[in-house]
Amino acid sequence: MRFSRAAARLFLAGFTFATATSSAASIELGERQVFSFDRLTERAGKLAAKPHDAPKIRAGQALEAIDYDAHWKIVFDKAHTVDIADGVPLQMFHMGRYFKEPVKLHLVEGGSAREILYSPEYFDIPEGSPARELPDDIGFAGFRVMREDLGTDWISFLGASYFRTDGASRQYGQSARALSIDTGLSTPEEFPRFSEFWLGGPEDGDTTMTIHALLESGSVVGAYRMKLRNTDDEGQIVDVEARLFFREKVERLGIAPLTSMYWYSETNRASAADWRPEVHDTDGLAILTGNGERIWRPLNNPKIIRTSSFLVGDVKGFGLAQRDRAFENYQDDGVFYNRRPSVWIEPLRPFGRGMVQLVELPTDDEIYDNIVAYWSPQKMPEKGDALEFSYRMHWADDHPQAGAGSRVVATRIGQGGVPGQPRPKGQVKIVLDFKGEALKGLGHEDGLEPAVELSRGEPINSYLLPVVGTDRWRLVFDAKIEGGDPVDARVYLKKGEDALSETWLGQLIPAYVKSDKATLQ
Repeated sequence: MRFSRAAARLFLAGFTFATATSSAASIELGERQVFSFDRLTERAGKLAAKPHDAPKIRAGQALEAIDYDAHWKIVFDKAHTVDIADGVPLQMFHMGRYFKEPVKLHLVEGGSAREILYSPEYFDIPEGSPARELPDDIGFAGFRVMREDLGTDWISFLGASYFRTDGASRQYGQSARALSIDTGLSTPEEFPRFSEFWLGGPEDGDTTMTIHALLESGSVVGAYRMKLRNTDDEGQIVDVEARLFFREKVERLGIAPLTSMYWYSETNRASAADWRPEVHDTDGLAILTGNGERIWRPLNNPKIIRTSSFLVGDVKGFGLAQRDRAFENYQDDGVFYNRRPSVWIEPLRPFGRGMVQLVELPTDDEIYDNIVAYWSPQKMPEKGDALEFSYRMHWADDHPQAGAGSRVVATRIGQGGVPGQPRPKGQVKIVLDFKGEALKGLGHEDGLEPAVELSRGEPINSYLLPVVGTDRWRLVFDAKIEGGDPVDARVYLKKGEDALSETWLGQLIPAYVKSDKATLQ
């Protein structure tokens, strides 16, 4: 899981900017074919009834030689930029070491489609590049959609079923996938891939373009339709409709999976020997449950792979968020972690009974994506099953449900006990800052109080106070961690019986809580 996504992260980073200022498409197209989403669905169902025919790797030795350095030197020629619709320019990615399986690209107009036929003339390939040894029909690795000036792209598809947009701040960060299978298990993860795309103009008045795609793997075949809307400086909205046909039984299925990187923040700063205060694409998982409870789960960088499951009923939404937007907390003016987009998944039709799952893998560097979040159905699909899902993705600086009530804006952890006194072993101090409309104007006399629950043990010396000079409230408490199992903390603010904040869920791992080095794991 990490290797494939890390490769995509590196290559997309190298292709963010172009020098083109104009475009005049000059491409070769295949024969016209009748096309519709229903026809694609029918094809997916028929393919699922047959064994998976994995793509054959052609010119593998030459592709292997196109490493990162060689790949970023292969530049798409602006003269061959394709106009999908008015103001929607398309450019393609070249194949290489990490992208050896070609994808077919088709242009859709009305009820028909024509394949974009690959040619090495579409790319500026340096002299001596191993790409010059490839067949003239090797194919494309993926594509990206440019802004009108061809200076930046706002969405990219490259590798397996990965894609991502640049959000409201025009900075790529976390990625999405069409589907995840067996993520975080002891068995190898399966990576369904988009093998073909059909690219067309808007089907609705408020969208920018429409993408259809065929998804294939050993366990599943899927037909996807994505209606995309790009609004510069506000972000992107992607409406996804998926029709899935299962070739085999699946042990763990992830719907609307999001993939991110979390190395360290203020919660585990001592575990990373790096000069920057924080390094992460996102810092937490947000969930809106079926009963309206809002949950915030800060991310961890554990010592071993950990999977957390959240039973949420008929989930109303979930997503990975980058809440900390202050540059001074990152100090990185090269990759700008403070600008990374948050992504919110909103079901357009009920997902049904299931859970949101969070998979956290250990990492010691920022080049690896070690966080995955997705919704998983209560009943796993069997061979021959067909499922449909419809959801909306919001790529923006914040989640659309974030403004209600109040929420956690900072999570900090340190040594337990009292300064100047011997520090008790196995005891950590948790400090949470809350902010929001529900807390404005409240004082100590208004009955605001914390609710703190631990899965094992009792909170020690908990207290709540307003932070001087701000509109925040700060909750402080100690937790004594004993035994070998993780301790889950559940915290929120209330007034009487009414909850005035989201629920903070933190996980403390006993093996890593020490008297001399407290960290949230």
